[in-house]
Amino acid sequence: MKKLYYVPIIHTEPDLGSVGAGINRVSSVICGEERWNRHKQTVSDFWNSIADYVDLLGDINLKIYQDGLMADGELGLKIIEEGAKGGSKNHEIVLKLIKKGGEIRKTEDPSLLKEEYGHILKLSQSKSFLEKGLAYLQYKMRKTRLMEERDKFIARNINETLQDGETAILFIGAYHNVFPRLSKDILVKEVKEQDKVKAYFDELIQGKDKNEFEKLAQYLISPESFKESWVTNNKPG
Repeated sequence: MKKLYYVPIIHTEPDLGSVGAGINRVSSVICGEERWNRHKQTVSDFWNSIADYVDLLGDINLKIYQDGLMADGELGLKIIEEGAKGGSKNHEIVLKLIKKGGEIRKTEDPSLLKEEYGHILKLSQSKSFLEKGLAYLQYKMRKTRLMEERDKFIARNINETLQDGETAILFIGAYHNVFPRLSKDILVKEVKEQDKVKAYFDELIQGKDKNEFEKLAQYLISPESFKESWVTNNKPG
């Protein structure tokens, strides 16, 4: 039997590297400073709750698949260590799992990551309105397909490398769609409901219902909201 903990994650500024500060500034303008600061506190509390949950799993030698991780071995470990040193809560958790016997595994296609990073970098560094508009259109035209290609690669990689009897954990951005592509012989526990994490982001950006925003924020940080059931991909194919 194969098992996978599926953790839909929220990226923090340190996760985004050199473009993090620029994205933070733009997001603050879009959402409003007060709302964005509330979001950052929610995300901090979210990661604290995820860390507590992972601690309760004990020493089970987890196989670790990580959003954005394009290597395993020494290079993969160096990427995780640098991320943790830079303040990434996600990478801090992964590093702790490694020290408890966990094994990181290559998760992503480097060429696809490089392409997406190039789009984001161009968008964040564009100075004029025209440059930003062109960069946005270029990214928008490619974004959906690029995400799909990444998701297919990630799922195929997990399907091929996760062995019978192993238990793994996948940290993946909430807007990725990996679960439907996983093999039916993999039991999955969705640690937080992906749909609710996405709904939180939608409410953050659109700002239509303050009560709903707070309700979803509480869901993200509450230890009582972790899912306990194991399921399989029941889609045909």
